[in-house]
Amino acid sequence: MRREKPLKYHLEIRQQGGTYSGLIRTSFRVNGKVTHTNHGMLTRMTLEDLKVVQAALRGDAVIKTSSDAVTTTASKEFGASYALIELAKELALDKLLYSRPHEQWVKDALAMIVGRVVYAGSKLHLSSLHKDSALWELAGIAGAVDVDTHCYEPMDRLLTRQKAIQKALAKKHISNGQLVLYDITSSYFEGEYSESDIVCFGYNRDGKKGHEQMVIGLICNEQGCPIGVEVFPGNTQDAQTVPEKIEEIQKTYGVAELIFVGDRGMITSANYEKVKDAPGLSTISALTHREIVSLLERKVIQPELFDEKEIVEVIDPDAPSVRYCLCKNERVAAKETKTRGALLARTTKALDRIVHAKRKSTPERIAARVGKILQKTRMGKFIDWEVQEGRLSYTIKDEKKTLEELLDGCYIVKSDAPPDRLGKRELVASYKKLTLVEQAFRNLKTVQLEIRPVYHKKDHRIRCHVFICMLAYYLQWHMTKRLKPLFQADKNGKKRVWTFERVIERLKSIRREVVSTKGVPWKTITQPDEDQQKILRLLNVKL
Repeated sequence: MRREKPLKYHLEIRQQGGTYSGLIRTSFRVNGKVTHTNHGMLTRMTLEDLKVVQAALRGDAVIKTSSDAVTTTASKEFGASYALIELAKELALDKLLYSRPHEQWVKDALAMIVGRVVYAGSKLHLSSLHKDSALWELAGIAGAVDVDTHCYEPMDRLLTRQKAIQKALAKKHISNGQLVLYDITSSYFEGEYSESDIVCFGYNRDGKKGHEQMVIGLICNEQGCPIGVEVFPGNTQDAQTVPEKIEEIQKTYGVAELIFVGDRGMITSANYEKVKDAPGLSTISALTHREIVSLLERKVIQPELFDEKEIVEVIDPDAPSVRYCLCKNERVAAKETKTRGALLARTTKALDRIVHAKRKSTPERIAARVGKILQKTRMGKFIDWEVQEGRLSYTIKDEKKTLEELLDGCYIVKSDAPPDRLGKRELVASYKKLTLVEQAFRNLKTVQLEIRPVYHKKDHRIRCHVFICMLAYYLQWHMTKRLKPLFQADKNGKKRVWTFERVIERLKSIRREVVSTKGVPWKTITQPDEDQQKILRLLNVKL
């Protein structure tokens, strides 16, 4: 027998002789049939008082000013926490966490996942919200929440389940032969992490120099639904993670046939040699600038083949199974040309100050100044310079500059996927789906889930924190998908109303309150307004 969501609280007024009483009930559907749960009886009250209580439960009571007035206390956020927990259960996320979702540690883990979407912040902060939010009550905890018992210990249990959970997600959301999207990012730390093997210096993709970091690899299906996440040490290079990740997807997740899509520089020549013979595997990536120049030098391609409107497909004569799809974006081309021109102008202006200096200097000092300028502007490949008799002279490599301008806005998508499986347009479109992973990273790092700052100092807790954030994005992804009609109907610019953050705030304003009359308390939920009802309908959640 399956009990569905409660319909509403209501008060049934009864009369016996000359006295009145009120029965507080909630109504449920069980297998389509309405049934009731009784919560208590109000006695020794006048008919007028009972009608006030009855109206209060309907949401349209007029509060009396006498000593018999209805009082409201212990107001807590309810709507967002309840809606996301119900959505998680509908998606069977609680059962993916563990086969016995009624166990308290599973409920605690689900509360942390939902809490990441609704509140973000540290686990200590989340555990302190029991007086302000119904989240922990919905997780089965009445009263104070202990951060060790209800956060850290469940995190340790959850981490042992990560591989099994991700395998189940892959089985649910990836079919054989589908695209699998993979990309990595970095997240920086502040403070001391002397005991961590994860936190270290490396190439920082956020431009935060001087900060240690971790590297995060994310797997999504072709719609951008997150499937798996892994934390690597901060000095890990993109390409290092690819062969093992492909093996993990095929062997651990059981996706024998797939088209692996990785960003430029991931599927290097060395990596391709390692994975090209894997049964059932095809790859899609993009060439780096250096690899494009190499094709030009080998005369496999020519600059005039790049066209904004038409995708030109070229077969590599040294690797007949590999196709190159040549594309051009004129808007990007104009931007890159303008940026290079500005940087070259800044470079030559700075170099001219050295050239026209009144006093001669030593070659070492001049070289140091030139090196500093070229390092800052990154225009060294376009400049020939020398120092003679204490004076600097330089020239611009016009031929090199012209070639670079020809390649502005140009990119090449590379794949060994069979032409009958993906045509050239589908191939390019498949590569562009990596923007879905970039969108996931934006949500994880900055928008709603705020993966940093990381308050954990131990590596296993850092890994689990990232895993919780991924599962929170899994919820957010499904929630956003259901709310698509709301966002599509929204206006633009300053008339825009709806964002994901706005939806959460609107749901958070649905409160669960304790109402008392003549010292008799009961719990009630504020009546959702029109917007809130629309959100709940789209999410398929009933209060």
